[in-house]
Amino acid sequence: MRFGLGVPTGTEGLMYPVPYADPADAVRLAVTAEELGFESVWANDHVSTQRYVREEFADPPRYYDPVSYLSYVAAKTSRIRLATCILVLPFRNPVVVAKMAATLDQLSGGRFVLGVGIGAYREELTAMDPDRKINRGEFAREAIEGLDLLWRERRASYSGRWVRFADVESYPKPVRGRVPILSGGNAPGSKQRAALLGDGWMPACLTPAEVAAGVAEIQETAATAGRALPTDFEVALQVGVSVAATREEAVRRFESSQLYKHLQSLSKTTLKDQDPTDIANRNLVGTPDDILEQVERYRQAGVNTLAGLLFAANTVSETLDQMSEFAAGVIAKAGQRG
Repeated sequence: MRFGLGVPTGTEGLMYPVPYADPADAVRLAVTAEELGFESVWANDHVSTQRYVREEFADPPRYYDPVSYLSYVAAKTSRIRLATCILVLPFRNPVVVAKMAATLDQLSGGRFVLGVGIGAYREELTAMDPDRKINRGEFAREAIEGLDLLWRERRASYSGRWVRFADVESYPKPVRGRVPILSGGNAPGSKQRAALLGDGWMPACLTPAEVAAGVAEIQETAATAGRALPTDFEVALQVGVSVAATREEAVRRFESSQLYKHLQSLSKTTLKDQDPTDIANRNLVGTPDDILEQVERYRQAGVNTLAGLLFAANTVSETLDQMSEFAAGVIAKAGQRG
């Protein structure tokens, strides 16, 4: 099992309070993650403040561009994988995304992973272009197909309903020929894109049984289409973490955090098919031994990366403390078990 930290590129007002992390803090968390033994860092993507966040906080949150941030972190680290969790494809022209991703992959020595999705808040897309009409799922599928062409072919052209480009020569190519693409989200469309086009699937806050069912669905969809999934197909589950000396303290800490409030807010979008009263059981909450048992259940369900881990902490200092406790009590012991 690999463990990845969710870094604060777009978390203020959502998973963490306002203010939470200035640019130096955001970089410090990533560098510390590598020092503690985390395998990857995962940056999310927002461009404008959501309505409910504006209503809750007096000051606006700071949302950092994930690719620019990861490029800077690449120069401050040497081993850790650099990933988006997720990059919202409808925000950007795929030709630009291909160039950004290949550049970061080159600068980091092939450490970049492109987690993509359609975005949890349509209002951000509307704010960017109020008159734009788009099917975000169809756009994402066409964008992924376009990215593959741009990285694979010398001169690439694509003509779809939403994505079009002609005779684009995009160099340099990624270090490995392509950047791995993980399809983010729990919805049927996300699983279909993972099955037909992706190098992995990135769901959020699912139980082990739900993960196993999703993986089986992806395998069946791929087989029906005649596609062999990559042997290193990544199942990167996004969850929250609250680790403490007792389960009761871990639950109390989790339910008093901004992260818990954020997960409740997603009950009508990303987590709409889940029981909102069962959030703690869909995340890593408990003592280190409790969490190790949860990790093993997820491993058996097909998860090979616990990605974008978000800690139930309301300050950077508290986050660093929980990261250290998690690294010593979970990451190190999980490696020993493995």
